[in-house]
Amino acid sequence: MTTLTQSLVVATSRDRRLLQPGWPLLALFLPFPLWWLLGISHFVFILLAIPMAMELLRRRPVFTPHGFGWWLTFLVWAAAGIFVLWAEAPGTVQGGSLARMIPFAYRGLWFLAITVVLLYVMNLSEQEMPSRRIYRLLAYMFLVTLVGGFAGILLPTLQFPSALELVANFPKTGFVYALIHPTLSEPSDFLGYVQSRPTAPFAYANAWGNNFGMFLPFFLLAWLGKDAGWRRRIAPLVLALALVPIAYSLNRGLWLGLGLGGLIFLVRLATLGKLKTVMAAAGALGVVGGMFAVSPLYDTVTLRIETPHSDERRSTVAEDVLELTWKSSPVLGFGSNREIQGSYASIAGGETPDCKQCAAPPLGTQGFLWRLIFTTGLVGAALYLSFIAVQLKRHLGSPDPVSVMGCLCIILSLIFFFVYDSLESPLFTLMIAIGLMNRRMLDGQQPLVEDRA
Repeated sequence: MTTLTQSLVVATSRDRRLLQPGWPLLALFLPFPLWWLLGISHFVFILLAIPMAMELLRRRPVFTPHGFGWWLTFLVWAAAGIFVLWAEAPGTVQGGSLARMIPFAYRGLWFLAITVVLLYVMNLSEQEMPSRRIYRLLAYMFLVTLVGGFAGILLPTLQFPSALELVANFPKTGFVYALIHPTLSEPSDFLGYVQSRPTAPFAYANAWGNNFGMFLPFFLLAWLGKDAGWRRRIAPLVLALALVPIAYSLNRGLWLGLGLGGLIFLVRLATLGKLKTVMAAAGALGVVGGMFAVSPLYDTVTLRIETPHSDERRSTVAEDVLELTWKSSPVLGFGSNREIQGSYASIAGGETPDCKQCAAPPLGTQGFLWRLIFTTGLVGAALYLSFIAVQLKRHLGSPDPVSVMGCLCIILSLIFFFVYDSLESPLFTLMIAIGLMNRRMLDGQQPLVEDRA
């Protein structure tokens, strides 16, 4: 009987530890490769935002970051897009059924999820879940993404049905299929030959690059910071190895973000007086750059730079979004993406089996900034960027390593906004960074919900 009682006590203790504050973050990231294999990795963010929200509802007080009013107004503005979902956008496919509500609702759920994780991370105390543990979780995701990149290079043709596919009858094409069907790479032929670009554990090569860039600041903090321990000795090797999938990803947006972000990061370290760190980093970059220049990776990167491929399509989409929104619906936008009539070459043009690129990209794609403008109007985009600007201004001058890391995340995300559709996990990561920065500056914050007991 005593043994049974002790077992029950131990089991209860384990259950309590499992459900301690912060457990949804652990459940989201630690088994992420499993979520990918099951086909639910793109939905688990939203699902686990539910227990985060429930925990927030039980907290008193709930604190919000400075500038949160801009964000709340943006959410209201984005929700108001439902009134223009069926508004005519000149030059796009007219009409539309209730099916337009599906992407609108999906986008709305993501905005709610990233709002929840921002408040959740900010309101977790250091005693409940230390900041170190959170940014090490994201550093772990960097390693998962890196391993996925090498897997895509070594096993480019490997793909298999997920568990969700096996139990549900989904069409074998389309957006949803791409989200639930695990692949290691995505073939591209714009170099003149087929080149496999890493995707795992995400759906698209561009999503791989976007997430890789957003996880990188957490890796730098966790593996090169003062409390890195043994990790600091291994980190340079990991970063050197990362050059391989970075190059084979053919993601110029990632290359640009890492270049500009790295330069800004070194300048920031110099202003903090960490000149030895800057000199060491510059020396390491010089050595790695020399090795890169004499490796086969150099030819791949050079050929990609000399093969613009999508530049004209991207610039045309951006110009159309700006012009159409400004002339037809500058305040609320159009609520959702819209398909172009035909192609840019002909109204009768479009995608063919031999030419996937002949179809014009929907307006509101090819970059999160253009999505913001087209779906929420110039006002909605301004509200979103105002909130981000408040966070950058408030934390940019802080010497705290978490703030330096968070500001680097913000800068990278702003660069990526021009080329990547960042709505899903990259924005989730960005809000975790903003939440971490703000939880360390809670003094003087105004609670969203006060304890009236």
